[in-house]
Amino acid sequence: MPMPGRPEPPGRPLAAGRSANVYDLGGGRILRRYHDRCRSAAREAEIITWAGQHGVPVPEVFDADGPEIVMEKVDGPTMLADLARCPWRLFRHAASLARLHEQVHAAPALDGLRAPFGESGGLLHTDLHPDNVLLSPRGPVVIDWESASRGPAEADVGLCWVVVTFSSVPGSAWQQGVGRAGQKMFANAVLRHAGMRMGDPWLAKAARFRLDDPHLLEIEAARIRRMLARAGAGAEPGP
Repeated sequence: MPMPGRPEPPGRPLAAGRSANVYDLGGGRILRRYHDRCRSAAREAEIITWAGQHGVPVPEVFDADGPEIVMEKVDGPTMLADLARCPWRLFRHAASLARLHEQVHAAPALDGLRAPFGESGGLLHTDLHPDNVLLSPRGPVVIDWESASRGPAEADVGLCWVVVTFSSVPGSAWQQGVGRAGQKMFANAVLRHAGMRMGDPWLAKAARFRLDDPHLLEIEAARIRRMLARAGAGAEPGP
């Protein structure tokens, strides 16, 4: 029985994220519902539609009402899940993710988007990493656009590097060690494909921006602070 004040699940739960849950509505449609019931999903729906109109592979949006968006159900695993299952695809997926960044940044910025890194530049996703890419039969599809903004492409790639490098890895100490090594290898490969290098000033800028994310885990924040301290001391940024 649902708790008082909580809406009943509209369909079979598919995913639970830090800011929203996703449900299967059937008929090739899913519903994405913000945890914060006071938030409106209309802006995110507008951004997804805008990105799709400018060549970015995104799900089709059917409706948005209050904190909910009804979208096309994209079949396929996330890039992150595929990497966990088939780690030998690491460099292929890194190149694919860098191309997705290029497609996003080639789109003009939608009017009214925030510009935390400066006004110049195009559309930014600001959370474009392997867990926000679905590998569908028609190719990779970019999801979760709630934090989209505008600005220079380097900021978006830098944020991807920070998220991938410093996100927590579940499992035993051995699994965490192996996972973190793979994370760093993948993140650095994306940087290279995007034409950026370790030590780029945008990595530190992206790290400081990431620290303001309310969904950031404390263990992740601690790793980012250590990276910034090392960078301030002249060391190469890293975990």
